[in-house]
Amino acid sequence: MLNEHDFKLLCRRFALSEKAIKQIQDIRSSEPTRRVRSGSKNVSGFFPSRKMGKTIQFESHTLELAGIFEKEHDHIVLEYYDQPSVFVLNYQLNGKNRGHTYRPDFFVICSDWIGWEEWKTERELVELSVKNPNRYCKDNNGRWRCPPAEKFAEQFGLSFRVKSSEDIEWVYQRNVRFLADYLIHETPMLKESVITSVCKVVNEKPGISLEELLQVSVSSLNVGADELYTLIALEKVYVDLFSSSLADAEKVSVFKDIETAKAYSNIFTATATQTDFNKIATVNVKNGERINWDGRGWVIANIGELNVTLLSEEGTLLEISSAVFETLVKRGSIKSLATEISTTDGKVNELMRGASLKDLQVANYRYELIQPYIVNGTSQDRTIRNWLKKFRDAEKLYGNGYVGLLPCTKQQGNRDRKLPEATIQMMDELIINDYETIKQKNKTAVYNKLVLMCTEKGVTVPSFKTFCTAVNSRPVHEKELKRKGSKAAYNTEAFYYELGTTTPRHGDRPFEICHMDHTELDIELVCSKTQRNLGRPWVTFLVDAFSRRILSFYLTFDPPSYRSCMMTLRECVKRHSRFPQTLVVDGGKEFESIYFESLLARYYCIKKKRPGAKPRFGSVCERLFGSTNTRFINNLIGNTQITKNVRQITKEVNPRRNAVWTFQEFSKRLAEWAYEMYDTIEHPALGESPRDSFLNGLARTGIRNHRIVPYDQDFILLTLPSTRKGTAKVEPERGVMINRIYYWSNFFRDPEVEYKQIHVRYDPFDISKAFAFVKKNWVTLESEYFHAFRNRTEKEIQQAFEELRRRNKLHGRQSTVTSKKLADFLRSTESDESLLLQRLKDSEVRSTFQVLDGGKTAEQKSRVIKTNIKQMHKKDTEKTMGESKLEKLLDKLTIYEEF
Repeated sequence: MLNEHDFKLLCRRFALSEKAIKQIQDIRSSEPTRRVRSGSKNVSGFFPSRKMGKTIQFESHTLELAGIFEKEHDHIVLEYYDQPSVFVLNYQLNGKNRGHTYRPDFFVICSDWIGWEEWKTERELVELSVKNPNRYCKDNNGRWRCPPAEKFAEQFGLSFRVKSSEDIEWVYQRNVRFLADYLIHETPMLKESVITSVCKVVNEKPGISLEELLQVSVSSLNVGADELYTLIALEKVYVDLFSSSLADAEKVSVFKDIETAKAYSNIFTATATQTDFNKIATVNVKNGERINWDGRGWVIANIGELNVTLLSEEGTLLEISSAVFETLVKRGSIKSLATEISTTDGKVNELMRGASLKDLQVANYRYELIQPYIVNGTSQDRTIRNWLKKFRDAEKLYGNGYVGLLPCTKQQGNRDRKLPEATIQMMDELIINDYETIKQKNKTAVYNKLVLMCTEKGVTVPSFKTFCTAVNSRPVHEKELKRKGSKAAYNTEAFYYELGTTTPRHGDRPFEICHMDHTELDIELVCSKTQRNLGRPWVTFLVDAFSRRILSFYLTFDPPSYRSCMMTLRECVKRHSRFPQTLVVDGGKEFESIYFESLLARYYCIKKKRPGAKPRFGSVCERLFGSTNTRFINNLIGNTQITKNVRQITKEVNPRRNAVWTFQEFSKRLAEWAYEMYDTIEHPALGESPRDSFLNGLARTGIRNHRIVPYDQDFILLTLPSTRKGTAKVEPERGVMINRIYYWSNFFRDPEVEYKQIHVRYDPFDISKAFAFVKKNWVTLESEYFHAFRNRTEKEIQQAFEELRRRNKLHGRQSTVTSKKLADFLRSTESDESLLLQRLKDSEVRSTFQVLDGGKTAEQKSRVIKTNIKQMHKKDTEKTMGESKLEKLLDKLTIYEEF
């Protein structure tokens, strides 16, 4: 970001007025004017910008997020701000003056340009320009403009520009995201020997593929993928990031520098010109594709399972194996032709592309039979003579006799519609305006109306069958959308069978895109001590989209909350020492908290919020939920499958009565299934197990050790929640208030700290402790009424608070619920009755999960203390000292056996 001195210099260079400077300063010092949201189609979120030092919102992950990546890695862009202040657009519509408030997507400060920026899809811009050309239009250079917004910006001496989806370089976007870990994070210093050895290989083989360079580097140079991608990011070797994706390593060419790449490109172009081909492109293997092989032109006639059939310009057929054809393509011996084709060539291509597989088989069969007679030959067979005539006629007409052997597929008879144009028009209008509406009329009702209208106007009445055929021929998705709405029509939306450049992807490497979601498992659990039914547990999964590997999970009885998110991310770091680069979540409140977003921003994790009622966007997690239930839980006693048919439940099959699994045992089995069984079974979408896909992906795309997150006390503190402001005020002799409870430390006696706002965090699993950042150190705080709040969870405290407030309301009391009243309530027998179930649940979770601190459970600690007590009783020496230790151990034993 610009400091004040640099900003003033920039304003002088642009000769900005005081009015313009004030406008820019207001934008720079203000927060975004609104929080973006996911609609029915868009995926919104925020991007942790290293350049800006804060998070930047985006409303679409295929539009504004692409713009953010461009700005983040463009050296010309100095600053950019999302959702700046609104202004009024004034324009004319249908000859009348119109105006409305307008909020652009970004305000951008570049070294050569300052102004507002709006991002829209090409389709939106075309529709808006047709609706109102005075608002959006194209200039003589084909660039989109918004004249009313430009007029507003001109009064400040600033600019406004419209960016279309067509302006996005998607290959570059994919490569920038692939290299993000090396571009925006500090990478380890590379040894000079590494740089020299890699550059030597690139010098000896200019244009070497990235895949080959990776193999050579690992096997011969002892250079890993991380070092190689670092060299590319630092431009020590040159790769054109706009031409091919780094994820497709076999298609990427590596050169010493950009000048070498240009030189070889020019040599290649000159060679192509000498062979009289205007353009050489990658071979698109399909029927009818024209290729060049050793200076001769060929057409791909047929693509079989084992062989590829080629047709020469002279009409000769040649069969070569698919493996040989692929090798020739990779070597560059076979190239695709993209030439200025003549009319006859165009007709040949049109006929070849229109031919089906069956048509090509027929033509090949005919060609084999007439081949001996093509050169001055005759045959006694009338059929062969007929085929020879067609071959020679096509040779004269198109310059290629083979296409004359293609069977004639022209439909016989008159296939045109017999109804008058007026009837067809009336029928189409009724279907669109009367049938495809939210009234959801049936076909009979609409047809009866059509009969009346046709009779009144004296036109031919179509049959009911013809009308139904016309209705059924309408686009299914459009029909469902108009009749039943977007949610009902979701199942008929276009599905991504093949991923393209703008298609929502599942990532190119591990940790690039991860999904987090919650589900309530279909099993009843019981308390390990009382055998009381505790209900169904909730699980939160974190799944790597690239490998489908379960990175971590968290099991609890509490409904989804920020605690579940925190513990799942903790477990991920504990197991893998890594943080996701992009996290896809739904619209749950637990994902919207400032605490959660701050944690993601701290580790440069992009948050994407998928649209509501769009399960396909979260298919990675949704599919895993189904697999967990069908493959694992439904095989256990106490599963709730039968509850789907409530009327069939009897006492002997009721899951609540038959539940035998405790939380602790079930958690162990779930961990074995997730981390061992599911992880090592071949995944149908991958063709290999998630673990193998994960490890192979890391080996190919780099382990990225510089992104390792150590699981230490600092990380644990960062994953702890804070107050809404993130700080609390130090009050003398009382301390800081966090969630209605005061916390104290002797460090607060320092006069320099009193009445100051300091950063605080608390442990949601032990509300008696908190942490404060005092004089560059985190110190531990103890709550008032420490013994009453010890080992109490935040959830239990919240329930106790709500219970007290409800009781006060019932008795007409207006008194405030203080921490003293709360502590007394927790000690009372009444709290044992009302909060028993929550305490049992918390006890089960705490004893199993150990709050991810790597330490011993309370039960284990209790056993250790009992052992120490027995040993002390055996010793008679140092009696006084032993009694003192015994008292401390007995106090600890009381604490650990509380639950």
